[in-house]
Amino acid sequence: MDAFISFTNQTQGQDQLFRATKYTCMLLRYLLEPKADKEEVVMKLKKLESSVSTGHKCLNLVIYFSCDPIIFVRSAGLASGINKEKWRMWAGRHYYYSLLLSLVMDLYEISLQMEQVAHDRAKREKSPSQDPLGYSVASEETEWLQFFLLLLFRSLKKHLPLLLYTVKNFCDILNPLDQLGIYKSNPGIIGLGGLVSSIAGIITVLYPQMKLKTH
Repeated sequence: MDAFISFTNQTQGQDQLFRATKYTCMLLRYLLEPKADKEEVVMKLKKLESSVSTGHKCLNLVIYFSCDPIIFVRSAGLASGINKEKWRMWAGRHYYYSLLLSLVMDLYEISLQMEQVAHDRAKREKSPSQDPLGYSVASEETEWLQFFLLLLFRSLKKHLPLLLYTVKNFCDILNPLDQLGIYKSNPGIIGLGGLVSSIAGIITVLYPQMKLKTH
């Protein structure tokens, strides 16, 4: 109980709970919409999703992107002259490029860790002619794939925060991809991705050792 209170007292913890609730509502609404007898539940989920989304923006007006306060002001009816859709697209592009850059950095860091794991394993091998992980990668394509996947698995196993942040960034980028029309998805996939991302964020708040250390 103390851990939960400590978690909810943190701004990051509240932020992740808002996100998790929002995307859970989105996912459930997508799953229930095809059912004829669930219209009332779907409407309630839609209203809850909208309320949570507004609360989420209120909580993050300072730490979120500069476009979000303008969109919030327009949504609240405080300034009718603002082109909400235009600013939403600007915010989406900014969010997309920042996530894309984060994913590129994640992949670069993963490649460095894979190289280090291969190097460390090679030093432990008795025979210098042996492949670092015990595979003859030059012989068959399947063996090369096995080598690559095993190397990737061992690298991420040793660096769980890197795995967590990579999964989080990948799930987060689904929303701007759909919003900008780069890759159209559906509320179910976006909701599931957002929920997974929120759970990853909650883990980093509950367990500080899972935060990715930047060099």
